[in-house]
Amino acid sequence: MTRSISPLLPISYSREVAAAKARKAPIVALESTIITHGMPYPGNLEMARSVEDIIRENGAVPATIAVMDGTLHIGLEAEQLEKLAQAKSVMKVSRADLAFAIAERRTGATTVAATMIAAARAGISVFATGGIGGVHRGAEENFDISADLEEFVKTPVIVVCAGAKAILDIPKTLEVLETRGVPVVTFGSEQFPAFWSRDSGLKSPLSLDSPAAIANFQKTRDQLGVDGGMLIANPVPETDEIPREEMEIYISRALANADREDVTGKAVTPFLLDNIFHLTGGRSLRTNIALVENNARLAAEIAVAMIE
Repeated sequence: MTRSISPLLPISYSREVAAAKARKAPIVALESTIITHGMPYPGNLEMARSVEDIIRENGAVPATIAVMDGTLHIGLEAEQLEKLAQAKSVMKVSRADLAFAIAERRTGATTVAATMIAAARAGISVFATGGIGGVHRGAEENFDISADLEEFVKTPVIVVCAGAKAILDIPKTLEVLETRGVPVVTFGSEQFPAFWSRDSGLKSPLSLDSPAAIANFQKTRDQLGVDGGMLIANPVPETDEIPREEMEIYISRALANADREDVTGKAVTPFLLDNIFHLTGGRSLRTNIALVENNARLAAEIAVAMIE
């Protein structure tokens, strides 16, 4: 059961999202770290607008989630989206510091975990993102495991992504999800994807071929009273992928650079992604945009199927 949002919590719904909630229309949540930490302005704004438009074109309403000056926003007006895209020194908030950003009246971009929390509290059951966090390479020594994985255990949201980010230890990430009882479903393939690449070399725990089947799976989980979220891995379109063997070369070089510069904690992922961007001559970013748009499309179709 989802707890209701306290009337004292500073929360704001965009006009579009408020109207969608009133008429019980399908809504798709979107994170905001990809805007503030994923790419520079104005490319980040163009990407954010494109993703929102794709969701609308496929019959749902987009709800980009962020904390702005201490207010939790479920959906952003056009001027707010542009302001966020240009903002500096934005916090990257997860479960541990989402409430901190609100309490201290800060501006914070939501990670997968924080977006799941906000979406669930707002009654939104489908969320589109790029890739989830997971178990970092070398976690047996540094214990670096993303809070995203634990959030799936606690929060009943369907998360559509292109798999775990390929900079992670994907086998260990899947093992943690399996241990915690989180359903991992790959859309239209038996192979689990690796973000920029369609095939991680690992078989997917489950696979389904239609948004309706995914919606039916979730409805059956609800009927059984099974708690927690579901991970839908949506392989990047074939025309946009960077093959796994090629990506591993870039990732290895970026990891070596991170070790040399002693990058740790939350700084690791943005550091690696920036390194990979330069190593691939910008190809990784173009693939990233393509997979996010692809995920938004599928998420909208699932959201529509959930209410049919």
